[in-house]
Amino acid sequence: QVQLVESGGGMVQAGGSLRLSCTNSGRTDVAYAMGWFRQAPGKEREFVATINGRGSSTDYADSVKGRFTISRDNAKNTVYLQMNSLKPEDTAVYYCAQRTGVLRSRWGYDYWGQGTQVTVSS
Repeated sequence: QVQLVESGGGMVQAGGSLRLSCTNSGRTDVAYAMGWFRQAPGKEREFVATINGRGSSTDYADSVKGRFTISRDNAKNTVYLQMNSLKPEDTAVYYCAQRTGVLRSRWGYDYWGQGTQVTVSS
């Protein structure tokens, strides 16, 4: 059973930083690829970042490249999203997700967390 729990969301002013965490409290015998997605009000959910099982390969949406960093600590079963230089357009509910595979991808996620709200004020 996979249980993903996000934390670290909140409200921050433009230019500020937040770090999101996602911990898998369920089955953890394999380090699967993980991803972060977000959904703003009235918009579809969109890809933000992904990381492979080993943590050696990452990919980012163009809108966050150079500002966000995805990382993982497999010993803690946790994936992080460090968000710097935040903009009001980054405001959204952020979700972490897990694929049944070790390669990073922008698609094909099977398990999702409940989401954490990030609000960036101007």
